[in-house]
Amino acid sequence: MTEASLIATLITSPSDSGAELAALHDSLEWLEVRADLLGDINPEWLRKHFKGRLLYSLRSRAEGGVCSDSRESRQRRLAEAARFYDRVELETGDLSESLLAEIPSDRRLVSWHGPACGLSEMKSRFAQLSSVAAGLYKMVARAARIGDEFAPLSLLKALGRTDTIAYAEGPLGFWSRLAALHLGAPAIYGLAPGGPVVPAEPTVNKLIDDYGLPALKPAREIFAIVGDPVFHSLSPRLHNAAYRALNHPALFVPFRVESFAEFWHEVAQSRAFDSIGLPVKGMTVASPHKEEALLTAQTASRMTRSAESANILFNGDGRWRADTTDPEAIYMAGRERGVVTKDKRAAVVGCGGAGRAIAAALVKSGARVTLVNRSAERGLYAARLFDLSYVPLKDFDAGGFDIVVNATPVGRDSDDAAFDVERLNDNATVIDLVYGARPTPLVSAALAGRGVVIDGRDVLVSQVLRQFRLMTGMEMPPGLAPETLGRRAPATGVVTPARPAAEQSAPALT
Repeated sequence: MTEASLIATLITSPSDSGAELAALHDSLEWLEVRADLLGDINPEWLRKHFKGRLLYSLRSRAEGGVCSDSRESRQRRLAEAARFYDRVELETGDLSESLLAEIPSDRRLVSWHGPACGLSEMKSRFAQLSSVAAGLYKMVARAARIGDEFAPLSLLKALGRTDTIAYAEGPLGFWSRLAALHLGAPAIYGLAPGGPVVPAEPTVNKLIDDYGLPALKPAREIFAIVGDPVFHSLSPRLHNAAYRALNHPALFVPFRVESFAEFWHEVAQSRAFDSIGLPVKGMTVASPHKEEALLTAQTASRMTRSAESANILFNGDGRWRADTTDPEAIYMAGRERGVVTKDKRAAVVGCGGAGRAIAAALVKSGARVTLVNRSAERGLYAARLFDLSYVPLKDFDAGGFDIVVNATPVGRDSDDAAFDVERLNDNATVIDLVYGARPTPLVSAALAGRGVVIDGRDVLVSQVLRQFRLMTGMEMPPGLAPETLGRRAPATGVVTPARPAAEQSAPALT
């Protein structure tokens, strides 16, 4: 096992006390100061509050920053920074003989940031950069379309060097900076915590919590969650923790995908991942791609065909198989919380892929199910699919139901609820598929009653156990998932969900 250098990028001015810097994780080796955003901060003050090494960056407008200094002013600032910082980032336009003479080669980081390009062009640009002696080189491409992420990674694989960082930036390139570590990149960038949230840019805390960095275990295959949005997902944290615990050489990353069809044909089936030595073996599928995911599979379970939705694809014997773990919340409610569903009045709010799969599980469990949806078209379609009643969301009254399931995205880190939560019965069982940084309004309201409350993180844990087994063929260590999320493990210690026998097999898709 090796270690990667963690570089925390500071993009907002720290407080006078420097408490944010002092609180940075001990494993952080570098602090990058984006002087084009912050101005020139006193390096002596920085060193009083950060014990690691300092990197000075003055990103120009031409390379995605905001610095518009004249060439003379820019070179003065870079030369001055070199007197006090451990490393200074230099762009191709900075490589004058006079400036290089003032900065020792081991303190140079020579970089390029620009639009995505092909491998041959990246090799040409790298040849230009590497003609200047430096301690580190960096090449970052702005990914504009699916597939742009692979050129930087292919460059790393072709170079076989350990002094070069290369990845794609932007929402499409999030995963590439993690894969880059397994192709020789010695370091990875993440935002320093406390600044603005940039979904496509991980914080260093996220890199530590979700990927176990700076420790770097080998990875020979990739698993992923595919969706839009996707960066809020805690799935990478859980799956990667299990890989580490089992010494399984894999990496789980998020793929932000707008068009599943494009992703599937242009990336997943193009063997692009195989070309960098990290084949994709499985993926969980989030909204809004669950219907399309089913159509791509060669075999599928009965439940996915019944719900016309899949939330997991895994490659077994060269064939992509589709299944759904969305109903696990229902099975877990009965197994671990003693929730009785037979003959109970259940409302499923949201008729997308997850809602339909949960409705199917409730029907199989003997509940009397009503479907609720904002869009009449989708609600009526699901009602016809299962021969169930449908109520428009605007007319829904939660007071008439024993079990209420929220299968909409409403409530994540907001004060909104999909329906009037004040109408919930005090003893109703509430299952909310949504989770965020704080309890959703629905969960908060339900906790005031006497019923069972199953929040989105409980749902996630119940699903991840089965997803892990389907994708890897192994069991996630008991208790690891709830412990990783700071939850209490079920008293039974059961890992394998109890499902109806009809759901055990995966017959051919017809």
